[in-house]
Amino acid sequence: MSLRKEPTLVRDDPDRAPLVGNIKVTREDWLNLSRNVLIEAGVGDIKILSLAERMGVSRSSFYWYFQNRRDLLEALLQEWEVRNTQSILANCALASRNMTEAACNFFRCFLDQSKFDHRLDFAVREWARRDQAVHARIKDADEKRLAAVNAMFIRHGYDAYDAECRARVLYYMQIGYHALDVREPTSLRLSRVRGYLQSFIGHDADQAALDDFAGFARAARPDP
Repeated sequence: MSLRKEPTLVRDDPDRAPLVGNIKVTREDWLNLSRNVLIEAGVGDIKILSLAERMGVSRSSFYWYFQNRRDLLEALLQEWEVRNTQSILANCALASRNMTEAACNFFRCFLDQSKFDHRLDFAVREWARRDQAVHARIKDADEKRLAAVNAMFIRHGYDAYDAECRARVLYYMQIGYHALDVREPTSLRLSRVRGYLQSFIGHDADQAALDDFAGFARAARPDP
């Protein structure tokens, strides 16, 4: 009789029961663990056998859901595209009364990890440094995101040149904020939003839109 203690595995969703021992895991469980490994260690550490060992299941269970490792990696990329790109496109397309509200709709994506996971985004960017096919996916995603931000400015009356320049400043600033791993209290960042927006949109920000965004931000990321 084996005396080895079976691992207890906790799913990302705290409302779901933990996985104990050799029970069957789902496709979601394989993806969740693979995503965590991608973020923490890089794509090279995503290996079927090691994932199976960490979940306490046989490697054969992997093949219920994926044809091979390449299939799993493609599923991760598709998840990243839906979570991190489609949400930006959707938020940029939301109806807005003015440019302040439009820019704040863009910012809302980055306050909600279910809409934009910056750790996942940079894990994929790191992966792209070593894989030309993934690099092409990153380039395509950035172009789609920039086009959506650009269209947001165009809808609010900016000419083509001004819209393109402002869209790039806004998008590159936001991505750079995460790249630098800036950590600051929500209250401090909110105190700067008016000044940031003046730089991005070229005129005073609308107070009602600022107040609405501040309420959303405090609820999404409350200070300790």
